[in-house]
Order: sequence, then structure tokens, then C-alpha cells
Amino acid sequence: MLLTELANRIGAELSDPGAVIEINDVCALTDANPFGVTYVSSEKFRHALRETTAGAVILAPALAAEAPCACLLVDNPVLAFARAAELLHPRSRSPVGCHPSAVIAAGAEVHPSASIGALCVIEDGVRIAAGVEIGPHCVIQRDSLIGAETRLVASVTVCERTIIGKRVLLHPGAVIGRDGFGFARDGERWIRVPQIGRVRLGDDVEVGTNSAVDRGAIGETVVGDGVKIDNLIQIGHNVEIGDHTAMAACSGISGSTRIGKGCTIAGAVGMAGHLDIGDDVHFTGMAMVTRSFEQPGTYSSGIPAMPSADWRRNVARFRHLDEMAKRLRRLEERVAELQKAQRDQAD
Repeated sequence: MLLTELANRIGAELSDPGAVIEINDVCALTDANPFGVTYVSSEKFRHALRETTAGAVILAPALAAEAPCACLLVDNPVLAFARAAELLHPRSRSPVGCHPSAVIAAGAEVHPSASIGALCVIEDGVRIAAGVEIGPHCVIQRDSLIGAETRLVASVTVCERTIIGKRVLLHPGAVIGRDGFGFARDGERWIRVPQIGRVRLGDDVEVGTNSAVDRGAIGETVVGDGVKIDNLIQIGHNVEIGDHTAMAACSGISGSTRIGKGCTIAGAVGMAGHLDIGDDVHFTGMAMVTRSFEQPGTYSSGIPAMPSADWRRNVARFRHLDEMAKRLRRLEERVAELQKAQRDQAD
């Protein structure tokens, strides 16, 4: 499309409104072409910006003077670039209808505008709304509800009685509604506690590859509207996640923990169960969350990587921390006694 049309559709201001440039691709800042549009999100890319060969660049007004090409001026370049990429590279939809190899129970309701891919299994009582796309090898178990315009990419399992909202995106290998990890001791054996709840996903949720959301033991596991769940994430039974929270890969949330709205959980964060996490709480990578955090803010734990020799020395010292703390306490008490004696002599 013409650059003027692109600017209008992504809500950008053109640095040269009279420029007649055709754009047909998005590209990287350092590997660009004259028909591509790229973006700059930070001043640290000034040098690369000066040397780009892109046809146009999306950036904040403060960086426009550095660009050797046409500029699309916005306050949020990353968001504008995402919209441009969606316009220039629209996703092709799957064909409407059911593949001949799909197995669909007589008691399932599939909207005529839905798409059911090869080797899918749709069980009894399932309801699939308008515009849903079910990719190959997906399994939708009994009495589940799939909301309008939702997409299951491939090999997704939706377990019984799961409720999925509108415009949800489930990536390959995602499992929604499996039994939670619930067991009771019987002497030396573990006895499974029946998991009789379900999962409810809100609208515009995304669940990444090989991530699992467990059903409630009793009641529901709830994922709010707009929540984004990365790859390889475990959501335990009866967890509640507030609207528009985002979670990065390899994080795990133990059962019955409640997470507020607008939170961010970085990679490899581990949360204990039965915690309360407030709105706008942010955990950095590899944080170990063992207590509730109800106040907004950023929280961290974990130990950053360091040279192995330094790490070994520090680990050796860890064993002596308790002894050192006791010695320090005795020294502080002795100093306090000496200071008191000096004050008594002065009096």
C-alpha cells in the first residue's frame, strides 16, 4: 500500500505528507529494503537508524532528524509496527467446513462458519461458535464451549466442560482443563483426589506452545480477559489470573493462587500456592514467590550469574552465615556496653 494509506491506518503522522512511496513489507532496521517499513523503539538504536536502507521507519518524533528516509511519527513505535505488520502480512484463514477425517459427535454443535481441520475429534455436547478455527489433530472433549473467532492452531487438547471465550488463540500443544495435581496420602501411597471443576478462559486470551491450564479441583480455574501466557507455563488448579496480565516462558503458578490485573511475570518465575498477588505487580526473571504481594510494584529474587570462581567462594561462605550473624550480634552488644561505660565515665 502507499505510505500515506499505511500512516492513516496505523494512526501515524508522516514527516513528509507529500511522499509517494509504496510499502509492501516489514523489515528489520539493519536488514531493510526500499519497499519495507521498519521501526525504532529506543534512542540506543540511533546509529543503526542513520544507516538504514528502509523505505520508511516508524519512530518517536524526537528521533525523526536522525532518519535518512520517510518517517511515520507515533508515540508508541512498537504498537504501530505491530499494526503495520498485521496490515501488510494478513493471516490467511482456514477454509470453512469440516475436514472429511474429522470425527464429530452427533450431539456437538458446530457453527456453519467454523473450520474443523484434519483428524480432529469433537465430542458430544461441544458447542463451537461462529468463525472458530480448529486446526489439525485437536481434541475438544465433551460439553466444552469455544467462543466466536477463537483459533486452535494444531494439536490442542481442550478437556471436558472447559469454557473458552472469544478471539482466544491456543498454540500447538496447549492443554486446557487437564486434571489438577491433587493427591492425598494413604500410608506410603498417593491417592488421586478427583478434580471435578473446570477452566474458564476469558476473551482475547493467548496460551503458548506446550502450556497447561489445570481444571479446578472444586470450582473453576479462571484466566481473565486479555491474559497472555507464553510457552511452557504451568497454571495450577483453582488459580485466578486477572485481566491483561502477561506471563513469560517457563513460569509456574501453584494451585489456588490469585493474581491481579495488569501484572507481568517474567521467565522462570515460580509461585507457591494460596497466595494473593495484587494488581500491577511485576516479578522479574526467576523470582521465587513464597508470600503474597498485594501492593503494586516490581519485585525480584534469584541470584544473577557470576564467574564460577566467585560463585564457589560465595557458596562456601553461605554455610557460615549463621555463625557470622551471631558473632556480629555479640560484637554489637559489646560495642554498646563500651559506649555506655564511656558515657557513664563522662558523667
